[in-house]
Amino acid sequence: MMVHQGDCVNLDSDDDTYQVIGVDGDHDRCWVRRWPLQSNEGSPVFEISLERIRQVG
Repeated sequence: MMVHQGDCVNLDSDDDTYQVIGVDGDHDRCWVRRWPLQSNEGSPVFEISLERIRQVG
């Protein structure tokens, strides 16, 4: 799956929506945060394999 910074995706482990913050195509990794942002604390960013994300829907 091809993803770009700003795309919204789901994880293979749940149906929540996440925003792609950055992509490292050389190592098949990306950084995501839950979307929409949590209002009072923001949403923590974490790294995940590109194999573990899928298109929203």
